[in-house]
Amino acid sequence: MIKLSFCLRRLPHLSREEFQTYWRETHAPLVARHAETLGILRYVQVHTGHEALNGAMQGSRGGPDAYDGVAELWFESEEAMAANTSEAAAAAGRELLEDEKKFIDLANSPLWFGDEHVVVG
Repeated sequence: MIKLSFCLRRLPHLSREEFQTYWRETHAPLVARHAETLGILRYVQVHTGHEALNGAMQGSRGGPDAYDGVAELWFESEEAMAANTSEAAAAAGRELLEDEKKFIDLANSPLWFGDEHVVVG
C-alpha cells in the first residue's frame, strides 16, 4: 500500500470555512466519482479546526501557521499506479486538477507519496 499526503492551503480569497465547505461538498464527491478509475482505495479529508489548541501547540514549538487541511489517499502500489495509463484515468486526473485550482493554493501545498509505519493502534 502506498499513501499520498497532501497538505492543503486555501487560495487567499477564500475563508477557511469557504475552503473546507467546497473541499467537502464539491471536491470530495468528484474524487469519489473517479476513485475506481484512478485506483484510489481510500480517501480521507482532515479539516483543520480547534483554533485554541492549535495556537497553543504552535506557540509551544514556534511552528508555522497550520495548513487548512490534509488529504490522504491510499493506492495499491506504485506499480499499480504506473500501470494505470488509460485515457479515462488521464481525463479523471485532469478534471481533479482543474477543480483543485479553484480552491487550493497549489504552489504552497506540498504533497508526497510515502509508506505508513503504524506505531500505536
